[in-house]
Amino acid sequence: MKRIACWPVGMAVVVMVMLALAGAQPLPVRPADAGTAPRPNIVMIMVDDLDSVDLSLFPNISEQMVRQGASFDRFFVSNSWCCPSRASVLRSQYVHSHEVYTNTAPEGGFARFYKQGLERSTIGTWMQEAGYRTGLMGKYLNHYPGMATHPTYVPPGWDEWDVPVTHLYREYRYTMNENGSLRDYGDHPQDYLTDVLSVKAREFVRGEAPFFLYLAPVAPHAPANPAWRHAGAFSDVMAPRTPSFDQEDVEAEPAWLRALPRMSEHEIAQADERYRARLRAMLGVDDMVGALVEELRTAGRLADTYLFFTSDNGYHLGQHRLRYGKTSPYEEDIRVPMVVRGPGVPAGSKVSALSATVDLAPTFAELAGAEVPGFAEGRSLAPLLAGRTPESWRKNVLVEFYRPPWQQSTPSAPVPPYRALRTARYTYVEYDMGERQLYDLVVDPHQLHNIADEAPHDLIAGLRDKLREMARCSGASCRVADAR
Repeated sequence: MKRIACWPVGMAVVVMVMLALAGAQPLPVRPADAGTAPRPNIVMIMVDDLDSVDLSLFPNISEQMVRQGASFDRFFVSNSWCCPSRASVLRSQYVHSHEVYTNTAPEGGFARFYKQGLERSTIGTWMQEAGYRTGLMGKYLNHYPGMATHPTYVPPGWDEWDVPVTHLYREYRYTMNENGSLRDYGDHPQDYLTDVLSVKAREFVRGEAPFFLYLAPVAPHAPANPAWRHAGAFSDVMAPRTPSFDQEDVEAEPAWLRALPRMSEHEIAQADERYRARLRAMLGVDDMVGALVEELRTAGRLADTYLFFTSDNGYHLGQHRLRYGKTSPYEEDIRVPMVVRGPGVPAGSKVSALSATVDLAPTFAELAGAEVPGFAEGRSLAPLLAGRTPESWRKNVLVEFYRPPWQQSTPSAPVPPYRALRTARYTYVEYDMGERQLYDLVVDPHQLHNIADEAPHDLIAGLRDKLREMARCSGASCRVADAR
């Protein structure tokens, strides 16, 4: 992929869009060749397991991100499971390409990412090589460092490294690797992980520019421990009772879903409590967003900084009889929030073009003038941030879920392996055991009616062929396949 000139970002984006519409390719210009105009700072806040919840529940996220930026309402993950999804973010590759299939070794987890040498080229190394000061704070990859390497190990590409190595999801009583040194935290209010990361993030953005910060709090991942100050919040809310909640009719669904019983009153009450806990945990992230925006404003850097807010995967909570969790091909699990504010991004705008987590790293690279390796499979979102959708923009997103043979489906994790294609209108799913799902999201947005057995043959054949082409793609060919 070509480098772009380091003009003021608004002008660079406009020129890129004009060139794309004209069918031309921008000339390769190295960042140092473009004069002395400052390059933008970039911060990505990636939370853990947040579905497309109403962000107005969180005042800072709502006011400082949604109202001041662009909201992507069709933004999808490559895999609705933490480690495969985060590997896709780091490398801009679908799961079948990076081959980090699950959260645990030997098929996945940090150990597989590390042993395959994938850390040698990630968004961290790309941005660092482009002259950016880089930082990663919070969750890295599941089971880091595990048995693969020493707890003080810091991967290449990161100038600042603050990542827990024990008890990640507790948010209290954990050990953190801070730039190669281990530090223990306790159970005092000031030890709350989200707050610790917030302080470190504010210190980081006060340093030398330009910078790229990957800020990864673990909320609202289970057990969703809140800060003490938020323990009593949302005391009377209930999990959303969407039309798919405890779905009544599942006769047309695959066998794994038909086997699930209706939810009991106790399970519904548990869903409500989980929902409350998740919202409470997110209030700490909301405080983090507010404090970070204020720090950037005080430092005079807010106008030159892009802030991205998203999640590694979604989460179901009672929909389609699924008690709680992720990994399904339903919208609750594969569609996640994505909000961006920054130079040239229209405040309060909406972006409806299909986009995905594999697009994040190419976007950061283009905004920074960094070089993207040929293995990258996503697209830069820069034109969409400027309010333009290129004619050749993607028409589908690939979602893949793998389950190793030794890990059988269970009532709490019933979803078998599948590949899915999400288009503007349809979700089409093929399971390894041969069953299929097809939902027309225009007439059935809650995915209550699987029409795979009644849809026209040519529709099924077209979606099947697109899915298989995407599942075989590699590098630039993915950007050809996703536009068909």
